[in-house]
Amino acid sequence: MLRVTQQSKIRRQRVSGHAPRGLDSLPDDRRQLLKRWVKRGGDSRWDTLRKDAGVGGQNLAQALLDWLLDNGWIQLDEKFERAAWWPYRVQFREPAQLRAALGIFDSDATAAQWQTMRANLPPDTPLLDALDTLPPKTALARADLTTALARWQLEQRSGTQRDFALFTRDATKAITPAEWAWLGDATDLGDWGIERHTPLLLIAAPITLQFPHAALDLAACADFCALTPATLAAAAAASGAPERWHLVENRTSFERAARNRDANAGVIWLPGFPPEWWRKAVAHLLALAPGPAAIACDPDPAGVAIALQAGALWQAADLDWQPWHMDIATLQSLPSHGALKDWDNALIAKLRQIPGLPAGLANLLDYMQQHNIKGEQEGAL
Repeated sequence: MLRVTQQSKIRRQRVSGHAPRGLDSLPDDRRQLLKRWVKRGGDSRWDTLRKDAGVGGQNLAQALLDWLLDNGWIQLDEKFERAAWWPYRVQFREPAQLRAALGIFDSDATAAQWQTMRANLPPDTPLLDALDTLPPKTALARADLTTALARWQLEQRSGTQRDFALFTRDATKAITPAEWAWLGDATDLGDWGIERHTPLLLIAAPITLQFPHAALDLAACADFCALTPATLAAAAAASGAPERWHLVENRTSFERAARNRDANAGVIWLPGFPPEWWRKAVAHLLALAPGPAAIACDPDPAGVAIALQAGALWQAADLDWQPWHMDIATLQSLPSHGALKDWDNALIAKLRQIPGLPAGLANLLDYMQQHNIKGEQEGAL
């Protein structure tokens, strides 16, 4: 039902008597025209809107005008000319609701939303300067990438771009090429342990891997070698086995340990929280060349968690593993220490609930919390 809200001899306003109805019944060609009209913003002269429809779209424009009026979306100003009422100005009712229904973002609301989010981001969030250069709508869409980088670093993770996408948005292809390009321009992803290409298992060991048509002697490498997961998966057998596998988290410490290892020892780089490809590769390696493990990670709560995840592979293979350079004496001897953060204390509480937590690691956690310190293994290994 339409009603006249104002009227004089030459001008009147008409509006629907009910609230605006949904756009479900609006055909697509009218919807697209309406979207162009709404993007103009504010009130518009009818001649302007009608011309926007083009020479062949006059009937479409008139049909859309009638539909909008009937469904409560506009208030129509009309002039009395040539013995009839003619459309003059169109005023959109509930413009914010209409823009939302058409999928048109409100620039002012988006800017305000971004400023609110920006104010609540921790000051040490990565790439804040890069976010600030983006339009508010884009910054809102990419803010989760920067907070995910902070969590990825805090949890000392490493892996491929797909690993990071899964970690961030629960799907391996959820980060768009444009977003990857932006991240790559803003920072060196390699510094964050995010690799674009095939990951590599860094290893030094006195074993020879047997393949269907070849053999690979790892002991021939002067320091260590790098194997792709596919290469290791193709190995059918191994001759020789180390007396003990040494797993070292920090890359610099790993390289030192690999160069200085005993001839009968094996050394594997443990890239932070072990990603799935690493776990599969090492599990296969253990099946070919079993041996006990000594696992060295940072003497901090995350390091303990990493050691437990890596050690689970040895437990699954019924092999012994022990922490290495992860004790109170090692932590005390470090040249510098850091203070525990809230995340560290929360992780300590979680780790204490693990059944069968090795006594040495439990003691280390207690000491860290009692003295509010943690450390990094480079100072000890």
